Amino acid sequence: MSHMPRDHIGASRVSELITLVLGLALLIVIFSELPSEVFSPESQSFFFVIGGIAIWRYSWWLVQAVRSTWYNRRIFPRLRAAADAADEVVRAPELFVLCTSYRIEAEINFQVYDAMVREVAEYGVPTTIFASISDRTDVDVITHVMDEHCWPENIEIRYMFQKGDGKRSAMAEVLRAISRRLPAPGSLLISMDGDIRLEPGTLRRSLSFFQSQEDLGALTTNNRAEVTGNDATREWYDLRYAQRHLMMSSMSVSRRLLVLTGRYSVFRADLATQPGFIELIESDHVDHWRFGNFKFLSGDDKSSWYWLLKHGWRMMYLPDVYVTGFEELPDRRRFFASTTDLMRRWYGNMLRTSNRAIALGPRPMGMFTWWSLVDQRISMWTTLVGPTVVTLVTLFVRPSFFFAYILWILFTRGIATMILAWQRGRFSLLWIPLIYYNQVWGAMLKTYVSFRFNRQKWSRQGISAGEPGDPVAVRRQRRMGNVLHGFTYGLLLFALMLTTGVVQPLDRTTLSILRDQGWQRSQQPERVDRWLSASIADAPEGGTVQLPAGRYHLDGTLFDSLHEETRVMAGQISGVDGSTTLALSPDLADHMQGPGGEPLNGSVHCTLESSCYLTLNEKSLTLVNIHLMVEPSVMTELAAAEPSSKEQSKDG
Repeated sequence: MSHMPRDHIGASRVSELITLVLGLALLIVIFSELPSEVFSPESQSFFFVIGGIAIWRYSWWLVQAVRSTWYNRRIFPRLRAAADAADEVVRAPELFVLCTSYRIEAEINFQVYDAMVREVAEYGVPTTIFASISDRTDVDVITHVMDEHCWPENIEIRYMFQKGDGKRSAMAEVLRAISRRLPAPGSLLISMDGDIRLEPGTLRRSLSFFQSQEDLGALTTNNRAEVTGNDATREWYDLRYAQRHLMMSSMSVSRRLLVLTGRYSVFRADLATQPGFIELIESDHVDHWRFGNFKFLSGDDKSSWYWLLKHGWRMMYLPDVYVTGFEELPDRRRFFASTTDLMRRWYGNMLRTSNRAIALGPRPMGMFTWWSLVDQRISMWTTLVGPTVVTLVTLFVRPSFFFAYILWILFTRGIATMILAWQRGRFSLLWIPLIYYNQVWGAMLKTYVSFRFNRQKWSRQGISAGEPGDPVAVRRQRRMGNVLHGFTYGLLLFALMLTTGVVQPLDRTTLSILRDQGWQRSQQPERVDRWLSASIADAPEGGTVQLPAGRYHLDGTLFDSLHEETRVMAGQISGVDGSTTLALSPDLADHMQGPGGEPLNGSVHCTLESSCYLTLNEKSLTLVNIHLMVEPSVMTELAAAEPSSKEQSKDG
């Protein structure tokens, strides 16, 4: 096994202790402020939406975790044994290394090439190292490394200076140079970044899989990081590697992956030197109905992956082989801005390629891999359901739901952290908030990028691409992206408002009121006896009749409309808290009881905790969220209105 973190540095004990204290304090606040009413029947829509989405998402995540464990414990050990046995018999006849670096510090450059030369010399086959560099000082560093190792006989160094227009053109130049050398059958190509250090045994323990599996097109390995930055930055990177390990292991059960990382991947040389492969690396592009034809700036690892996927080649992940990356945020003093820039680039690469990969269908990759690609597109929207629902319910129903949601986050992300820690071999409390940050903010960025994925930027090289040269066309594209993004999220928001009950769909009562209400009477209280009686009779047994906000009159004609032989089906009449008022005649008030069972006299506010009751046809109906008023003048007003109605009908 190549060495796992001999000097891994995670968050300090002080940071872990502070996180623990803050977490415990948060739990104390939650349990002290969480009222019992959160779990009342009115909360069922909240728990239904959050719980339903959670069951779907976490059951899928659990499937990935189980598959990951199965691969690491059952499948991979057999593959490892076969590869080790093959390595004793035969090795690749020739090896090529493509290492691209752009303004890497001399100290890191030395470590990278020192480890590379050591590994290649130990592997012992003829090897050509193509150093795609951007600065003359890189030549001096590499020369110094070769001097340190006494210029091993099996190694040839070739320097290729980059144009400065991105990594893709540099890789294409090297691949064409390799193809001109006519690699021997069975030769292998290592593609790696210039800030990746190979740990001892990396080549011997990774290249042997190509000897034992003839249908293997490419592989990639586990990662670790030496991070320059604070505790949050270090744990953010290690959490991403832990999540990557779980996903890569799970996908390897299907002998496919979702990406071939540019940090360190190995390809069969005869595949990587095919003209179609090289052309895709150099000039990968997409034709889009809004953006037209535009080339990809970054994401070469997605292009190489797509070419192999399209042509049916198998891929695999090696969980027991580690390479070390030297990681640093673009601006180490701005965690949020820097992680946002990185995620935006990563997600843009994913979204620019996933659509065409999905269009291939399940045949070349298998159903599980295909559905995993589809799930990437769905999950960025379902992840936003939880925060959106809790915001709606907290603002419009009951603020205490916020505490219930925080408790839910701590519980679910705590479980996820323990599973990741079990597979990664280390645990950090900082992972709990960082998981939520990656999920929610990451989902927001994915939805943002999905409507603007032509906008590309490579922070290290300071170049951007994808948008038209005409400023007017740029503004038009961006404006359309904003409109489509807002419309799509608006549909999701509206659906969640209906589901949680923040907005009630129009029922029969409301529709009848809207139909019969004339604009000239918009300021007058409405009589709802007839409509209310129809709703009570048509409701599901024990169901709720919902009254909209407004001021309405009820009198004794409610009994005339609801005949004795008509069955009272509803069990509850509900209004909009603080906005629905019923003005009652004294006759109807005699059939009402206040919250304490007392006769209704004057006015009373019926709430969920202090409900009122109306007896109709020997059945008692509960009234909640309604302000009741007994108005003797109601009968006089209505009697005065009746003759005028009759006269209008005669005139008609």
